[in-house]
Amino acid sequence: MVSVVEFRIDRRSGVATYLQIVQQVQQALRLGILVEGDRLPTAAQVAATTKVNPNTTLKAYRELEREGLVEPRPGLGTFVSRTLARPESAADALLREELRSWMDRARTEGLDREDVQALVNSVLQDRYPDS
Repeated sequence: MVSVVEFRIDRRSGVATYLQIVQQVQQALRLGILVEGDRLPTAAQVAATTKVNPNTTLKAYRELEREGLVEPRPGLGTFVSRTLARPESAADALLREELRSWMDRARTEGLDREDVQALVNSVLQDRYPDS
């Protein structure tokens, strides 16, 4: 099955482009958007939609392969070999809804995406300092 992941590259983030691709694949795996057997877009497809050099995408895919998350199949593409998703629980659904409500309040208070991201990153670092 072809994946539904579409990479978004933020050239102002200060995060290397290949790492953004790695992080987006990892996030899609955690959320169950990508599952075992899904095919990632080719480097040429990623280049066409993001204007990223195909070698950058290949570097990201090699890193994901090193982590045991994907496997290249010559002539066929790069496929997800394992997931990072946990079975969804009722707590996940409740937390997701609370987070949506919080983000709605943040938007109402005038925070933009970057403001919200900075706040979330700050609290993550505070609560998960060893990560």
